[in-house]
Amino acid sequence: MVLATCSQVVSNAQGVVAPLPSGSLDSVVLGFADNALRTLTLAYRDLRPDEVPEGGVWGDRDEIPDNDLVLQAVVGIKDPLRAEVPLAVQTCKTAGIVVRMVTGDNLNTAIAIARECGILTETGEAIEGPKFRQLSKDQMMALLPRLQVMARSSPTDKHTLVSVLREMGEVVAVTGDGTNDAPALKEADIGLAMGIAGTEVAKESADVIVMDDNFSSVVNVAKWGRSVYANIQKFVQFQLTVNIVALVTNFVSACTTGSAPLTAVQLLWVNLIMDTLGALALATEPPDEELMKVAPVGRRAPFISAVMWRNIICQALFQLLTLAAIMAWAPGCLASRTRLMQPSASTLWFSTRSCSASCSTR
Repeated sequence: MVLATCSQVVSNAQGVVAPLPSGSLDSVVLGFADNALRTLTLAYRDLRPDEVPEGGVWGDRDEIPDNDLVLQAVVGIKDPLRAEVPLAVQTCKTAGIVVRMVTGDNLNTAIAIARECGILTETGEAIEGPKFRQLSKDQMMALLPRLQVMARSSPTDKHTLVSVLREMGEVVAVTGDGTNDAPALKEADIGLAMGIAGTEVAKESADVIVMDDNFSSVVNVAKWGRSVYANIQKFVQFQLTVNIVALVTNFVSACTTGSAPLTAVQLLWVNLIMDTLGALALATEPPDEELMKVAPVGRRAPFISAVMWRNIICQALFQLLTLAAIMAWAPGCLASRTRLMQPSASTLWFSTRSCSASCSTR
């Protein structure tokens, strides 16, 4: 904006002022942008005595002349990437997470920064906010799978991008720090506000606050989220397996022999002691780096996956066959019905322990 108000330029080291042709410095500004440099224009103007208010103090109602400025220099400012950002972006790509950059910077600057940190690929596309706003919803949906950078964007563009992605069935996480980011943070499935640079409005609209304003911390949030989800799956798989075995064992035995091999006290012991401790161990497992090497779970994906059903069925069959063998052979080895229940309960406890170990290595 300052460059547009300049009509003259300092042409040499002696301070000689010459006319500034319109558009003569466009190539300089674009060159800075191509190297991920933000531009800062330095200019001045000599004021006549009648243009200066009395006392030389500018009041709120005094108009400061902002035309016919003399250009002194155009400076390129580098905002270097943090060393860990490219690795964090690559980790997201390995995990199946698509990273998109939405910024108010010049398109050339945004493209240069996105390429430097690994966001923009050869097949990706970059677009400016004004052009994005002119697209219809169908055109947006066709573009979004390839869109990786949006420059010169407004808060409305960010909100629209999030809304369309969610309509396409995507799970969307948004980072932001300004008050204008609040609508997008609220619209997203997961809003992440910056703890240091973020405004209070942004923090209140977000679900997670990143205390160190570091993108690599956002990757850790994703890793811990996957870990919690995986641990809950392990817990459910463990509980279903053990309870299915106990239910089927007692039901079949009661129908065939008229008595249940597992008493209420023994079932309570298994559920309150063995199941509780095993479930706690599964639910508190720390995140594994392997979690960031698999595709994310879709919005409509079933909670109990096909792999979980396979493990539940195989482990339940193993325990049921073991208990059936104990119940078939124990009467010939043991003298009383009281002692008959002990091998069944012990076998169930041992199977519960084995099932817990199996779930933890799923």
